[in-house]
Amino acid sequence: MGENWRKEYLRSLPAVDAVVTVYKRTHNGGTYPHTLLVQAVQEVVEQLRQQVLTSREEKDLLAVGLGTDEVAVRVATWLSQIEQPSLRRVINATGTVLHTNLGRAPLALAATEAMAQASRYCNLEMDLVQGTRGSRHAHVEKLLMQLTGAEAACVVNNNAAAVLLALNTLAAGKKVIVSRGELVEIGGSFRIPDVMAAGGAHLVEVGTTNKTHLDDYRRAVDEDTALLLKVHTSNYKVVGFTATVKMAEMVKLGQEVGLPVMEDIGSGLLLDLARYGLEKEPLVAERISAGVDVLTVSGDKLLGGPQAGIIVGKRVFVEQIKKNQLMRALRPDKVTLAALEATLRIYLTGHPLQQIPVLAMLSMSADTLRQRANMLAQSIRERAEGKLTVDVREDVSFVGGGAMPLTQLPTTVVAIRPTQVALQEYVERLRTGTPALVGRVQDDWLLLDPRTIRDTEEEEVILCLM
Repeated sequence: MGENWRKEYLRSLPAVDAVVTVYKRTHNGGTYPHTLLVQAVQEVVEQLRQQVLTSREEKDLLAVGLGTDEVAVRVATWLSQIEQPSLRRVINATGTVLHTNLGRAPLALAATEAMAQASRYCNLEMDLVQGTRGSRHAHVEKLLMQLTGAEAACVVNNNAAAVLLALNTLAAGKKVIVSRGELVEIGGSFRIPDVMAAGGAHLVEVGTTNKTHLDDYRRAVDEDTALLLKVHTSNYKVVGFTATVKMAEMVKLGQEVGLPVMEDIGSGLLLDLARYGLEKEPLVAERISAGVDVLTVSGDKLLGGPQAGIIVGKRVFVEQIKKNQLMRALRPDKVTLAALEATLRIYLTGHPLQQIPVLAMLSMSADTLRQRANMLAQSIRERAEGKLTVDVREDVSFVGGGAMPLTQLPTTVVAIRPTQVALQEYVERLRTGTPALVGRVQDDWLLLDPRTIRDTEEEEVILCLM
């Protein structure tokens, strides 16, 4: 007897065709395809069915409308939500510049414009001068060679793919020697040993977690060895009693034993940012100058471009990599290449510290940040009408994206606490708004860091907060 109420509620669920009829009558016939409308009704009714089945007591369902008209209203909401894009614009107020969850590097204006142009027909694989088939790598190879000093270059869809492709080309079925202290795990649980295995290479670990010497590599070389590999530990640091082998030493050893030397440095830094308070990171050109044979880097980290895996180095090895059959599966599309080309041109002919957002954010002065935070806080106070408590305080920003883990950049943040709703509810409303606004919650305050808020977004931030 105690479950009779549940059966009654289940019997009360309206028929699909009845809801479809009501929806069309109340929405001027409806503008959605009939099949989509039927799907919407079916899903809404099933959601209500599950709610009835999982409710513990009848009182849990008293406020749930099961009438045909009420279900039709739910269907209208379902249909309006399906029109909203899943990928939405977010204002990043966290202070983490390369925020992986928010898409890492925001692109330069020139890059977004180039993507729009390339989204139409374009000369992706056509030499317009000769009127013959061309190579998609040609659009960025010369720029990469000029910026890094490399003999050749090619691009794939991300850096993990670059490492995979290079290892598969140069060392499939052979041994690759790498320091035990460099077997890193990168985002999404992708580990260097697993990437090596997927590429068909056999891992040979040398040294210890904190110390690896040149002789460790030398002793491990045998007739089955194909490659010497270094991996820059960009997302963590081993400090204290440590020792690593410099690239120049690795190159010399490679020449002695007749093996190519490859390195993955990840972040893809083209400019030295140490004078802006950032820790020293290897520059791509420095590694090429040191003689590395193959170098892999990311496009969407400190380089400030789109997601891409960039391979630069000696022509004899890069040309082999280009011819690997996996290249077709890993190659970048036209809009990625357009964005990367535009970004690289800024380095070559423009003003990268001003035009590339990542570099502009990382090099922003403490005085500028303090001034922006104070102005933003004042504007919020003037328009909040007592609904928000607003403070300004010193804090730190982060590089993010698995780069420069020890760097904490001084900043000034705007600290906000709502006076009429719970902080968690307020933060959720901001996160689900249009545009979405994401800050950093700390000690029961919402912190907004102007380092990652563009000048053009400040008015939108204020509107979101109200």
